[in-house]
Amino acid sequence: MAASRQNALRLGAWLIHLYTASGVITALLALHAITENRFRSAFILMAIALFIDSTDGPLARAVQIRKQVPVFDGATLDNIVDYLNYVTVPAFLMLRAGILPPGDIGLACGAAIMLASAYGFCRVDAKTVDLYFRGFPSYWNLVAFYLFCLGWPPALNAAVVIALAVLVFTPAKFIYPNRTVPMRGLTLSLAAIWACATGAVLIELPHFNPALLYTSLLFVIYYFVMSAILQMNSPGPAAVPVAQGIEEVTAR
Repeated sequence: MAASRQNALRLGAWLIHLYTASGVITALLALHAITENRFRSAFILMAIALFIDSTDGPLARAVQIRKQVPVFDGATLDNIVDYLNYVTVPAFLMLRAGILPPGDIGLACGAAIMLASAYGFCRVDAKTVDLYFRGFPSYWNLVAFYLFCLGWPPALNAAVVIALAVLVFTPAKFIYPNRTVPMRGLTLSLAAIWACATGAVLIELPHFNPALLYTSLLFVIYYFVMSAILQMNSPGPAAVPVAQGIEEVTAR
């Protein structure tokens, strides 16, 4: 009986790793959609990748995945998947959709995204001991989504991208939505509203209700403002190495 249960847990662990790995498929399909200028499809695929990344962590912890499959590094897999979906795909979309300026300036902005995020993903102090992200957490999928919807001039979009890329290198602390303790109840409640509003906008692309977009943006404003407020009122503890892997609930 014990052996059967152990085998079931081991099989479950491998299936969870497969579930995480399916994110590379969504990235490939999203890149293919972008080359065909099917940007709505690409954003939907990025949303699917975000859902996978948000749900594999609890599953991994439930089966004690490192104990069941010690020969496989889920953290490395998770970082590969996340870099593809949160960095590579949105950077390519911003170039292809004309969100960034054409030519070398746009490519330079894309390179800034890729390089800054490569640094951010490799930091061993990426999360603080009081469970915040250190530096901008490479949510480029959301950056691409909002810039696409807002329709700002490419020059302004480039300025936003460069500013966020610089923030990756700073010690600024950003809320880890479902782990940062202060204001967690409010953060998660607003995040639920954000998810509904953002999903509605996504479904309606390229045309959408502006009220839904601005409702979604309110959470983004809350996220940045509350992160700054909480940082000013925190003791500023040193960061500790925390693996960015499948065991995390959400990725950078």
